[in-house]
Amino acid sequence: MVLDNLRKIFSSGNDFSGDEYIEIDLGHEKKEKKVLVKLFNLRQYDDINNILNALREGYTIAIVDMKTLRQKDPVELKRAISKIKKTIDALEGNIAGFGEHTIIATPSFAMIHKEDMIPKDKEKANKFDF
Repeated sequence: MVLDNLRKIFSSGNDFSGDEYIEIDLGHEKKEKKVLVKLFNLRQYDDINNILNALREGYTIAIVDMKTLRQKDPVELKRAISKIKKTIDALEGNIAGFGEHTIIATPSFAMIHKEDMIPKDKEKANKFDF
């Protein structure tokens, strides 16, 4: 549309006297906001900065492999996971463990379904309910 107007002006050989102008509407640009599922490897505590920055952007689901840091320094791993949890809580997102070496962190638009997270007390009480 804008290019057609420019083509007409330049192809007609008109002189620009300053009376003619082209209005360009920049407000109608569509930016596609896609969800990005990104894999991270947590080798040391400082690696959480990349994870936190990606989550703060708001369109990234982070899958974090923490096996290396778990073997190297469990105290640093707990510290890193605590910081990720605090960030996820601030973003109103979700975090869940997946196996022994992986966590999944999502921003607020995604929810992690935790089906097997029934409290043990409730499970025992429900065995006798009819």
